[in-house]
Amino acid sequence: MFVLNDTPLDPTALHPRLQQALGDDLHHRYALRMRDTGLGLATLLYLKDHKAGVFPIHADIPAEAAKQMATKAGCDWLLEDDLVPQPLPRQPGQTASARPGAGVLVQMSSGTTGAAKVITRSWDSISTEVRHYAEFFASAAKMTPVIACPVTHSYGLIPGVLVALHRGHVPVIIDAVNPKYILRRLREVSNPVLYTSPAMLHTLAKLLPRDEELNAAVTSGTVLPDPWFQLIRARTRHLFQQYGCSEVGCIAINQDLQAPCDVGHPLPHLDLQAGAAPDTPGPIRVQLTTGGLATTDAAGGNWVETGDLGYLAADGGLVFTARADDMINVAGLNVYPQDVERAVMCLPGVEDAVAFRLPDPQAGARVGLLFVSATLSETQLRAQCADLLADHQKPALLRRLPALPRQANGKISRRDIAERYASGTDHTADQQVPA
Repeated sequence: MFVLNDTPLDPTALHPRLQQALGDDLHHRYALRMRDTGLGLATLLYLKDHKAGVFPIHADIPAEAAKQMATKAGCDWLLEDDLVPQPLPRQPGQTASARPGAGVLVQMSSGTTGAAKVITRSWDSISTEVRHYAEFFASAAKMTPVIACPVTHSYGLIPGVLVALHRGHVPVIIDAVNPKYILRRLREVSNPVLYTSPAMLHTLAKLLPRDEELNAAVTSGTVLPDPWFQLIRARTRHLFQQYGCSEVGCIAINQDLQAPCDVGHPLPHLDLQAGAAPDTPGPIRVQLTTGGLATTDAAGGNWVETGDLGYLAADGGLVFTARADDMINVAGLNVYPQDVERAVMCLPGVEDAVAFRLPDPQAGARVGLLFVSATLSETQLRAQCADLLADHQKPALLRRLPALPRQANGKISRRDIAERYASGTDHTADQQVPA
């Protein structure tokens, strides 16, 4: 049982329709692209229970692009809202016997730092994550999840929906991207814990009346900028953060977030490696102690490289430093984009910012910066950066925009931004706000 916006839905009521549409042989991989969120989630749960392979695709992905993604992921069928299975072609050179198997959740990595990868996780591995997540995250055990993020993404689906059902809760799923509606539903739900993007959480904290606070919220996907964190922390009774990667799911949870980079303690079914101190961050690597590692189209070995840098604090908690490939080497000096963003966003009038790598023939690389401000011009911000940043940290390029190019899950692809500016194909100048 779950609630979609204001409507309670029993997914088992759809089982006869699904059985008639799909038949009894479900040993296949199905791509789901459905605008009806309730139907899509009910179909996913039905296929999961029957050990089929499932690849949920956000409904806003164009139909042809969805078919290409599903084909790359080795899916046999594409299902849309009419529940008529559409056969998908095999990839070149693929035989019937070599077709990928069922019994998995298929995901596509976000591609924020490289080409998107096909990632598969067995339902058994996900069940292990759900069980350990529910046991470890005791602070939220009696809270009702309100999921205001796509359930086609692992964050909304696994910690949100599947953990809620495992605990016996009736999760509330909101697919309307309307912050005022989300606030209304939070007021109506008893003891809610909100799963949403950092950007939406920031918006909600700004919209809250002065005499209100959010009961509880989970942030994930990206480290909160300091000004956002201070506002959200002040307006939220219980603030949690989780950290993970597509290959193994949730890795760590902070059950009392007091600093945005303290992403929490690892779940007990995981082994974790990272740096030993703040001045020596190292690659964050993880493996399951109980087996069941995910596979990707480029994976190998038992340890999964998250692509992030961090270190383990004295209490065993993981502290995030940066994405490894986001680091900018300026004439041999390392610049972490978060350090630049943190400094800039502490300035009055700066609402959002992202730093990224730009190629430079002399230094090898320089810092680029996009920012959002209703009051500061590019010239004014550049002048203030002179007192905030070391020479190698100062942006070589500054651009003020009305909004940063965030993805549906609230993340920013530094890679895409860097490619646009490095290649000279960026068109965001057309969207600049007046100076």
